[in-house]
Amino acid sequence: MTRLATLAGALVAALLAGAALAQDRPAVAPVNYPLAFFAERLGGDAVEVRFPVPEGQDPAFWVPGLADLGAIQDAEVIALNGAGYAPWTTRVSLPRSAMVDTNRGLQDRYIRTEAITHSHGEGEEHSHDAIASHTWLDFAIAADQADALAVFMQRRMPDLADAIARNRAALRDDLMALDTRAQEVAVGLENATILATHPVYQYFARAYGLTIEALEWEAGAMPTAEQWDALAALQAETGAGTILWEAAPPDEAIARAEEMGLRSVVFPPLAAPPAEGDFVSVMSGMLDALEAQ
Repeated sequence: MTRLATLAGALVAALLAGAALAQDRPAVAPVNYPLAFFAERLGGDAVEVRFPVPEGQDPAFWVPGLADLGAIQDAEVIALNGAGYAPWTTRVSLPRSAMVDTNRGLQDRYIRTEAITHSHGEGEEHSHDAIASHTWLDFAIAADQADALAVFMQRRMPDLADAIARNRAALRDDLMALDTRAQEVAVGLENATILATHPVYQYFARAYGLTIEALEWEAGAMPTAEQWDALAALQAETGAGTILWEAAPPDEAIARAEEMGLRSVVFPPLAAPPAEGDFVSVMSGMLDALEAQ
């Protein structure tokens, strides 16, 4: 056998071994990015995280196709957010033994809202549930969700229980550090009203004692003339000096808000993965931006 053939054979063997290892790893299928991040932190390289939501789609309203659904159904853990998030999970057959509602037992902390009908981009119109679903924006709740996921993963993946327990402690420390940091930032904003382009910050506002008045704008789009007029009226009514954008708008929108005396903070709720960084680093950066005067 030639040296080239030997090297080729070794490469094929390594690729096959890697594929076998990937197939052997237990899988977690989360319904949103925060839970995907928690699963990655808890399981490390020993766990496969299956989060097939395409880029640019809101995980709350995404519906899996047959192939994606099959991969989710085969996962050892299907991580749900609760609070009415990802309603597709109630309309398909999922193995109950693999499902964990990471907010189970926390229903008394849910925030009731008015049902709102609107669309995201070119998608069909839909209604937000009467329960606010972005629970992880209260970082103490996020830590409890991570704990619930860790306990369930340990039960379903006993060979990884010790590693998950160690990673759970480190993850909880990071999330509670975010909670402490948010409380510090909120001190400088306690007497101010903050405007937001979308009603997704309810848990963040309640947890940190903030007053946030939400508009109904399409994420990342240039506001219409009517929307600018509504913003001006709301600013005059509240005296707000800061606006939270759910997604980065065109530069001219930031400039116009500045002309109105509004400081812009791009604060995506991270239901979907960020382009750079991870849950902890991006949230830390947004808290820093919110604090800056």
